[in-house]
Amino acid sequence: MRKRISAVILDWAGTTVDFGSFAPVNAFTVAFEAYGITPTMDETRAPMGMEKRAHVAKMLEGERLSALWLEKHGRPYTKNDVDAIYSKFEPALFAVLAEYTDPIDGVLDAVRQIRDIGISVGSTTGYTKAMMDIVVPSAKGKGYSPDCLICPEDTGFSRPYPYMIWRNLERMQIANIREVIKVGDTSVDMEEGKNAGCINVGILKGSSMLGLSEKEYSEKSDAELNPLFVAAKKKYFDAGADFVIENISKLPDLILSMNEGERENV
Repeated sequence: MRKRISAVILDWAGTTVDFGSFAPVNAFTVAFEAYGITPTMDETRAPMGMEKRAHVAKMLEGERLSALWLEKHGRPYTKNDVDAIYSKFEPALFAVLAEYTDPIDGVLDAVRQIRDIGISVGSTTGYTKAMMDIVVPSAKGKGYSPDCLICPEDTGFSRPYPYMIWRNLERMQIANIREVIKVGDTSVDMEEGKNAGCINVGILKGSSMLGLSEKEYSEKSDAELNPLFVAAKKKYFDAGADFVIENISKLPDLILSMNEGERENV
């Protein structure tokens, strides 16, 4: 059998750890509320996956939040305001980050299976190195540790730029971007992978795209989940996804089907 896939590059929060990607969501809410503004969940999640200062700026670019800032502060927001909100975000995130490092159900077994067939496991993130200095050892203690981690500071660019993916290839000595799968839980993950030139896979269960806690997810019936899946799939495909799978447990079978020359949705 000719091996087609050589590496998988996984996102972190919402893909491999932190079901629903709630650590950053809660911290963004705290940061904005410090300046008298409460963002909606959609406003908070829309830029998810970006480097976090850029995420703050993207939120403020939104029509409602920029208007609220003008109303509350009597002037349009500035770069200094982005920095000020981010200065509130960081401590709010650091205060809770270690609590949100549990591997999502199915991740450990999927990674084991992927490695068993000789495929390298890299990772990219919108978190800074300082944030990942908390996440990485905590997740490793719970059984999850990829072969490679690239943060925005490693390249000077974050998503949707492709450079973190390419740096993974360099460190893992992978020659062909077409033999790489990028897996993530946000639109910007798909954009990152599309810009890099690799195969893109969106995840539903545990994702920021769905925005459900583990309890909320488990309590919903198939009839309740199906329309959420349909909406999330559309967003993924619009952003450049090649495949969307219900959960990460489906990833090894998807890889095997590619390596056998098949390209079917799972």
